[in-house]
Amino acid sequence: MNVHENARLTPVGRALMVDRIERGGWSMAKAAEAFGVSRRTVGKWLDRHRQGGARRFHDRSSAPRRCPSKTSAEIVEQIQLLRRRRMTGPAIARALDMARSTVGLILRRLGLGKLSALDPKIPVVRYERGAPGEMIHLDIKKLGRFHVEGHRITNDRRLGRSRKAGWDFLHVCVDDASRLAYTEILPSEGQQDTTAFLERAVAWLLRHGVTVQRVMTDNGSAYRSKLFAKALLAAGARHVRTRPYTPRTNGKAERFIQTSLREWAYGRAYTCSEERARAIGPWTDSYNRERPHSAIQGLTPWQRVNNLLGNDT
Repeated sequence: MNVHENARLTPVGRALMVDRIERGGWSMAKAAEAFGVSRRTVGKWLDRHRQGGARRFHDRSSAPRRCPSKTSAEIVEQIQLLRRRRMTGPAIARALDMARSTVGLILRRLGLGKLSALDPKIPVVRYERGAPGEMIHLDIKKLGRFHVEGHRITNDRRLGRSRKAGWDFLHVCVDDASRLAYTEILPSEGQQDTTAFLERAVAWLLRHGVTVQRVMTDNGSAYRSKLFAKALLAAGARHVRTRPYTPRTNGKAERFIQTSLREWAYGRAYTCSEERARAIGPWTDSYNRERPHSAIQGLTPWQRVNNLLGNDT
């Protein structure tokens, strides 16, 4: 029970007050003065004590015992039935000639306040490849360029806006088994830059003893290009695409991008986008070699990849 912050008596105080009267021989007037309440309040808790019950010193519900104007169970059932036909609250109110506020209140009580509540929750399926290179994840994040100090330095959103400055594209590659990451800032997300990034990422992983077998991407046009397919064939890797409109199937790359935005892109103030771009390399090195990862038992990706490959770290 949540006791009001200005309440004179708690359940323990009420029991103590009644005990002073029953066993200590206090008068109601003396008890009222000692506990800072009225005689009427003392009498109320004394009566409830004499009525008995395990919760006699607790506040009772403020809900009315009867509500003549309560919406009938039949109407509530109709509201639920119409909701399950994916009708909106206002549409249900018009169909049943009811107030929109009443229909909205009933829908919230039924747990159907949002239409999305009608959709079954998709179970979270977590997976992890057993060896480095069995699957790598590629993704791209678009970031606006800027040439003057932004609001994170000036503390004024009206200043420091860079108009028509263009975009930077953060290309990321994350190994599924070890979370080892490779990143680059490139001028576009077109097939030329995307394919060149794939080739450099595969070569970088190979230098660390990781041979790529599968590459997972979303269904972006660059990833569906013939040039990208040719690079995959040359690398001897199979292309695995995510389900349409389901970015969570490429969740490891998505999660890495979230981390990089929080710790690199927005983790400190930059005077320009070029300074931000120069910082991605050192940050990625720190991520791989120094930052413990909770999903791989607190190891760093570098430790994890060497453990899986059987190398000395």
